[in-house]
Amino acid sequence: WDETHFGKMGSYYINRTFFFDVHPPLGKMLIGLAGYLSGYDGTFPFQKPGDRYEQHNYMGMRGVRLCRPASSWLAFLCLSVQMLELSKSLPAALLTAFILIFDTGCITLSQYILLDPILMFFLMGAVLSMVKCNSCADRPFSASWWFWLSLTGVSLAGAMGVKFVGLFVVLLVGLNTIYDLWDLLGNLSLSLVMFGKHLLARVLCLIVLPLALYTVMFAVHFAVLNRSGPGDGFFSSAFQSQLIGNNLHNVSIPE
Repeated sequence: WDETHFGKMGSYYINRTFFFDVHPPLGKMLIGLAGYLSGYDGTFPFQKPGDRYEQHNYMGMRGVRLCRPASSWLAFLCLSVQMLELSKSLPAALLTAFILIFDTGCITLSQYILLDPILMFFLMGAVLSMVKCNSCADRPFSASWWFWLSLTGVSLAGAMGVKFVGLFVVLLVGLNTIYDLWDLLGNLSLSLVMFGKHLLARVLCLIVLPLALYTVMFAVHFAVLNRSGPGDGFFSSAFQSQLIGNNLHNVSIPE
């Protein structure tokens, strides 16, 4: 059922047709990009579930380039995060990866044009980066420490940019950061200047960077969707006047 919605939205991006949806734009933009790169022309109507695609090249959006690789990487991320990094147990890591790879839900989700595999990819990426950053705690401000801290912020922006349910991983990383800073504050051998540097680094990488990337996603969204479509009515007349094909396009409005 959802494939009908998100496939249609992928077509909107390819056709640059403006629409409105409750979810942030990143996941749908990636679906549209996958369709464009795989040769889909955005002409399938997506009217109801079960319609045959016939000659339309839908496989790129369905997962050959996006969803299935994301689902495959989940096994690696889960293996690295939950077991190898946390328990250091290779048998437990292999068992976790095996269970995840053959999970019916993941197999089903990875076959269709859905946001969930993309969301799970960024969720697991955020947890992986957080754990790897914690493992670099003994060498703060090193290249690897900065890399994993920045990648955590990028993954948070990705999770939030796909669905607002990504807030849960933001909460997880936030609690981990608060615990980490509280531990540093209690370290009497650490000067207040150094603690300030730690605090500033986390503000930049875990707050400023994700917010900047999240804003850029919407900037791209509004730049690409410049033609009149089904989402016009949710916005002001001044906004609609900027959409090609809208009745108000380029009209002169009295002051």
